[in-house]
Amino acid sequence: MSEKIVLITGAGSGIGAAAARVFTRQGATVVLAGRRADPLRRLTGLLRENGASASWVAADVADPADVRAMVEFTLSEHGRLDAAFNNAGVGVEKRPLHLTDDADYRRVMDVNVTGVWNCLRHEIAAMLANGGGSIVNTSSVGGLVATSVAAPYIASKHAVIGLTKAAAVEYAEHGIRVNALAPGLTRSEMVDQWFTAHPEAERGALRSAPQQRAAEPEEVAEAAAWLCSDRASFVTGATLAVDGGRTAW
Repeated sequence: MSEKIVLITGAGSGIGAAAARVFTRQGATVVLAGRRADPLRRLTGLLRENGASASWVAADVADPADVRAMVEFTLSEHGRLDAAFNNAGVGVEKRPLHLTDDADYRRVMDVNVTGVWNCLRHEIAAMLANGGGSIVNTSSVGGLVATSVAAPYIASKHAVIGLTKAAAVEYAEHGIRVNALAPGLTRSEMVDQWFTAHPEAERGALRSAPQQRAAEPEEVAEAAAWLCSDRASFVTGATLAVDGGRTAW
């Protein structure tokens, strides 16, 4: 990742924050993006204290104007965009499909699907001007298999994989690689809050994991770093499951 300029969305916590740490340890310059300014500001400060090159920009990926400004900020600061980790996403309150509100469905699709769509459009335009690059989109094991009472989330993460494949095929000849990550159960603020409120859900999730544990965010971030790097130069259109064997069952 040495000397690469990398944009990370959803960088304020969880996998995105871990990616910022992993990418900078491997030599990248990072631009951190997310809806909440405070965690981005704190993380940027910590990275700089450790000698990394980092900056941040507040952006809601569901807003096309925000995404345009986010990419323009990256270009104005660094002159180019080498890689992007489109990691921003939201979950959904678990309830049966026929009882799910339209507003919940729209919110999940706006962030998880339209958000990736917005990012791809502007990131690809920047990379075309630069002669190529690498993009990684965060899907989920829910983009590979279904679970119950989470239909909007499952649909959104399947859509991310479809967008990834379409972009990979369309821009391969232009030197732009596009891949997806499919993380399994991963420790994050959102997951920890859910398990605190629903201890039985944590026990059930761990029982369904072959390794009998959740991933640490850094373990998923390492996979993202590999896909973004030149070490994965012949990998495009792929979905890499980082799930401790969950989808092998």
